[in-house]
This record gives sequence, structure tokens and C-alpha cells, in this order.
Amino acid sequence: MASQVYRPDGNRHHVVIVGAGFGGVNAAKELADADVDITLINNTNHHLFPPLLYQVATGLMSSGEITGDVRQMFADQQNIRVVRGNVESADVEAKTVTSVEGGKESTFAYDSLIVAAGAGQSYFGNDHFAEFAPGLKTLDHAFEIRARLIAAFERAELAETPEERERELTFVIVGAGPTGVELAGQVAEMAHRAFTSGRYSFSTEQSKIYLLDGAPQVLPPFGKRLGKKAQRELEKAGVTVILNAMVTNVDAESVTYKDMKTEQENTIDTPTKIWSAGVAASPLGKQVADQLGVEAERSGKVPVNADLTVGDDPNVFIIGDMMSRDKLPGVAQVAIQSGSYVGKTIKEQVEHDVAPEQRDPFSYFDKGSMAIINRFNAVVKMGKVEITGFIGWLMWLGVHLSFLTGRRNRLVAANEWTINAFSRTRHNLAVTEGQLDGPQTKDEK
Repeated sequence: MASQVYRPDGNRHHVVIVGAGFGGVNAAKELADADVDITLINNTNHHLFPPLLYQVATGLMSSGEITGDVRQMFADQQNIRVVRGNVESADVEAKTVTSVEGGKESTFAYDSLIVAAGAGQSYFGNDHFAEFAPGLKTLDHAFEIRARLIAAFERAELAETPEERERELTFVIVGAGPTGVELAGQVAEMAHRAFTSGRYSFSTEQSKIYLLDGAPQVLPPFGKRLGKKAQRELEKAGVTVILNAMVTNVDAESVTYKDMKTEQENTIDTPTKIWSAGVAASPLGKQVADQLGVEAERSGKVPVNADLTVGDDPNVFIIGDMMSRDKLPGVAQVAIQSGSYVGKTIKEQVEHDVAPEQRDPFSYFDKGSMAIINRFNAVVKMGKVEITGFIGWLMWLGVHLSFLTGRRNRLVAANEWTINAFSRTRHNLAVTEGQLDGPQTKDEK
């Protein structure tokens, strides 16, 4: 039996937004005082700040500090309805999207559709790696990684031989982009600083942390100078960086990689692996693109027009991590700016009769890139300006605090970072039996 098609009462323009990430949320906020009705569909009840997931995974922050309840975020906005659901299909001819939640199917008619469903982890065709090397795209992933890290140290406590302990204290992070670099730096801090004050009967400084990447440098988007700086700082912190390393196999006990220069294969024995090497856009984008005669890229990203619409349909927009336009990076600022742009575009169309051909093109303003390496140390690139060390770290703190949802989250995060800067204590290391024993959680789509 087909589900009933939902549409708000009245004749106002109906905007359906899929996804409550940076793109979807900023589009909805831009439409707060517009003469439209909005339905925001998200597959969780929270808005997530993905750049800080690695801090949840390594015990620096709690999940509540990097999330915001979607309904509370829009409690004062009168023209929006928030719906929990996983959007599985869109019909651009019928102008509907269909979501599923708790086995119940719901269909929503739209006048304008904004697809902002984000991206999940990509294993470049080796999806079976996910069982042994979780990615870091959702809260479930962060919880699982934290559980795996803590479990490794607990197993090392019970190791019967030095060889067994060495294996348990070996950690591999695949992917030397910002997430991989930040994860490697924090795992090193856990082992070489946070856990050295009598927490275990052995020296956690024995730990070996490896960062692998197929590229010839760390943090490729940051340029060679900052990449080399980041690599040197990681190595000083105890991380072994292996570049030109193409991972060929991941199983329960090890990681195998091929040296791209020598063609030699090498294996690192470890039960604890983390994957941060690639992203794949939500499959909803490809589904929409196929219907509009547009070929999606291998990563699932969809080529969009200057106004971020798809193909010849002036009312279907794809934004954020799901869009391909001018080689824009998959960062929060792209999602924020594209969401705000589409919100303004729809508002002008509805309230000022601005035709599609009259729309100003989307223009991205690059506010720079930054990555924290460890305590008091970060790299920042803003155009031609490059900043490293303590000043970069302070800039990183300020920018990330400003993006967190809600005053409480900003205050708590600032407090946690201050404590960590001057103390070895981490307050968010609790794990449950379910997290220790549970399988890799699938990426939320």
C-alpha cells in the first residue's frame, strides 16, 4: 500500500530539506522569515559537528558537546516541521521524497528540494575493510573507535608475553588528511601522556602509532610546507608516518600495504585499525542525478550548475559534501555557505519572483583550512598565509568553538580543552560492553 503524500495545509511554497548537517541547517535558518513551509528530514535526532568526532573517539569530549537536538534548534522557528526518517528515494517527476522510520513509510511533496544528506566513509571498493577498520563519520563510529582503543590497552594489561603486548599496543590510522592527522596525534597523546600516570602496570609509552597514506605527503590540501611541518610534529610526538603506502588488505589481525615506490608489500600486525582515507556521498544524490540525466562521479558527488541545481530542474538543489563544483573541498564551510546560498535563492524566487536564469551564481569564500596536531600545536592555511604552532592552535580553538551549537556546548568544550591543556586527565573514556563487543556500525545515510 502506497504511503499518503504529505503536504502542509495552505498554498505556500513547500521546501523539503534532506539532512540536518551544516548545509541543511543553514538553508533552513536562511528561510526562517520567508513565506514558505519547510519540512526538514533527518536520519537522527541530532545535528552533528563532524570535525570534532575524533575528540569523542579519544576521550577529550562527550557526544553531547558536539551535537544539538534538531527540534530544539528550531523551536522558535514557526515555518518548519522536523521529521525523523531515512530518505530512501526521490521522484523528481512527481516532486516527492519518501522516507522510512521504524518501518513506517512517509512521502512528502515539495516545490523545492534541497538534498544535503552528506557523505559516509569510502573504502574504495573494499567495503569488507569496514569490519576491521571503522571509519569516523557518525557518533556510533566515534563510540566504537573509543571502545577499540580502550580495549587494546586493557588487553595489553593482560598480555602474557612482550610480543603479545607489543602487538596490542600497535595502532594504525589509514589516511593522512585532517581527520587522520588529528586522530594520530590524539592516540599518541593518549599513549604517551594521558595514560602514563600509573593507569596501567606497564608503560603505555611502548605504544606504536602508524599513520599510512597513499599520497606523497601529509595533509595534501595544505601544501608542501605545512604538510612537512605536520609530519615532523607527528613524528616528534611518536607517530610513524608512512607515505606512498597503498593499503591492499585489512583483516582482524593486520594491515598490509604496498610501497608505491618499491612495489614491496609490508604487513603491520595489529588488531586496532582506524580508517579515514576517503568519503562517499550519500547514494540519494546519484539517484536524483540519474533521473535528471546527470552522471554522478565515482565518489557519488553530483555535478551541479552555478546555482547549485541539478540538470534542467530549477527546483532541485544538491549542496555540501554531495555536490561537485569547481573542485570545492568537502569541508564545513562549503556546506554552510552553500546551504545559506540556496536558502536565499529560494526566498528570492518565492518573494521577489526571481526567475532561475536571473539567479546570482554561488560563490565560495575560502576562509582557510586548519588541523590540530596535538596539544598547543596546529597548522592553519588561509590563502597564502600559513600559521603553525601555538598561534595556530589558538586559532583552531577559536574557530571550532564558534561553530559548536549552543552556548552550553561552547562553554563545556572550552573547559574540557583548558583542563586537557594543563592536565593528563580525560573525563570521557567510559565504554559499554555493547560497544566493546559490537560490530562496526554502518554509515548512516
